[in-house]
Amino acid sequence: MNNLLQKPPISVIGNYFPPNSAAQSDFDGPVFASIIEPDSNDFATIAELQALLAEAEVTSVDLVTRALARIAALNQQGPQLRAVIETNPDALTIAEALDAERASGELRGRLHGIPVLIKDNIDSGDSMQTSAGSLALVGEPAPADAYLVQRLRAAGAIILGKANTSEWMGFRDWMTPMGWSGRGGQTQSALGEELAVFGSSAGSAVAVSAGFVAAAVGTETNGSLVGPAFFSQVVGLRPTLGLLSASGLVPLTSRQDTAGPMARTVTDAATLLDAMFGLDMPTPAPEGAPTEMIDYTGGLDATALEGARLGYPSLTPSGTPMLEDPVFAAVAPRLENAGATLVPIDFVFPDLFQAQMAVISFDLKRELAQYLGKRTGIEVRTLADVIAFNETNPVPEEYGQALLVGAEALEFDEELYTSLANQLRNQSQALIDDALVEHELTALVDLPMGRLVGYGAQAGYPGLTVPAGIDDTGMLKALHFSGSRWSDQTLLSLGHAFEQSEA
Repeated sequence: MNNLLQKPPISVIGNYFPPNSAAQSDFDGPVFASIIEPDSNDFATIAELQALLAEAEVTSVDLVTRALARIAALNQQGPQLRAVIETNPDALTIAEALDAERASGELRGRLHGIPVLIKDNIDSGDSMQTSAGSLALVGEPAPADAYLVQRLRAAGAIILGKANTSEWMGFRDWMTPMGWSGRGGQTQSALGEELAVFGSSAGSAVAVSAGFVAAAVGTETNGSLVGPAFFSQVVGLRPTLGLLSASGLVPLTSRQDTAGPMARTVTDAATLLDAMFGLDMPTPAPEGAPTEMIDYTGGLDATALEGARLGYPSLTPSGTPMLEDPVFAAVAPRLENAGATLVPIDFVFPDLFQAQMAVISFDLKRELAQYLGKRTGIEVRTLADVIAFNETNPVPEEYGQALLVGAEALEFDEELYTSLANQLRNQSQALIDDALVEHELTALVDLPMGRLVGYGAQAGYPGLTVPAGIDDTGMLKALHFSGSRWSDQTLLSLGHAFEQSEA
C-alpha cells in the first residue's frame, strides 16, 4: 500500500483540560455577554421554543433574526468562532412563510419554524454552496436538496445556513488542523480560546454550543460527529448506517458515511432525528431497518438506566485501568446511582487502521467521481481534478494534501478491496456483538474519545455522546454509548436517563 497511508506521527489531542492562560480568564463563552447582550432564548430547547411560538411570544422571524445577529457578532467578529461558513439569504423569507402557516393553524411538526444549520458537505438545492470546505467545489450550488434536507424542510425546519467543516471531512492532509477548511477558516471552540474542537463536524458542534441554533446536522465517517460533540459539550448521535439517507452527501465512503443530529439535549437530538428519518425511494432499506416512521422523541425513557447492564473497556487507550481515568471516574457513579450495573470487559482490539485507510481512500476516489458527475457549474470532476485545483490555488496556510494524493495514487484490485472492507466491517461488528451477547449487556459505554467510538463507526453501528459538564478544574466530562445495529432508540433512552441522573 502507498506509504502515505501509514499512521501519522502520534500527537496529543488534549487531555480534556482547557489550558490555563492569561487570555483564558477574559474568555466569556459560550454566552459571550461581553460581546452581544444575551437573550433568554439563545440556549432554549426546541420544545421551549415551540411553546413560545405557540403562545405568540416570539415568531420564527424573531428566531432567525436573533440567530443571524448572534452569528454576525461571534462568527467572524469577536471570538471569530468560524462555525458557520455561509448563511441562507432566504432564511427570513422562509420564516415569514412558516409564521403564516402557523397563524392559519397549519403545523408541520416539532421543528416548525425552528432554525437549523447543516454541515457544508450536505447538498442544499438553494443559493448556498455545498463545498465540503473546499474552494474546488465552489461554483453553482447543488442541483437539489439532499434527501434529509428535503425531510427537514417538510418538517418545517428553517435551513439557516451551512456549518464549517474540516476540509474534505478531515481527509486532505495529516497536518491539516481539525475544524479547518480553505473556504471557512479555522473553527474555534465556544468554551475556551485554545480548547480543541476535534473532527470535521466541528462547525455544527460549535454552532450549537455557542447558541447560534438549538440543533444542527453533522456527518460522521469515523468519530467526526461524536468527537466534536464531546469537545463542544453537546449531544451527538451517529445513527446506525442506513437509518438516514446518504444521498446528497459529499462522500468519503458509503461504508461509513452518515449524517446525524447534534443538539444541547438528547430530546432535541431525537427530535432532529425524527425529522430526518427515512430513505429516498427506490433506495432499498437495509436488512432489519425500520420501515415505518418511528417517534424517537416520544420513545425516550428516562428510567432506561434502571436495571441496565453496561459493559466498558477495562483499560483506557493508554493502557491504564478505566476506573482510574478521571473522566470515567466522574461519570460512572451517575450510572450506578441511576440503577445500572457496570461490567468491565477485557477487549482485544484488532488493528484495522490500514484496512480502514485503504477502504476510505479507494471509496473516495471512486465515489467522489460519481458525486461530482451530478454537479454542474464547478471546475472539478474527479479526485485528480481536485488535487490539480489545489496545486494551482494553494491556500495561504500552506497546508498540503497528502491524503488526497495518496488516495489518488492507491491502486488495487476489487478482490483485495472486498477483502479489506469485509475485514473492517466484520471484525468491528464482532467486537461489539460478541461483548453484548457474552455479558448479556444492554449497551456499551466508553470514554468520549475511547476506542469503541471508532470500532462502532467501522461496524456501521450507532454511537451517542452525551456531555456531563465541565468541573472546577476545567475537565470536560462526557460519556459515549455504543450498541448493535438498530439500537438507536435504546442508546437515546440511556443517554436521556444519564442526563437526568445525579452523581
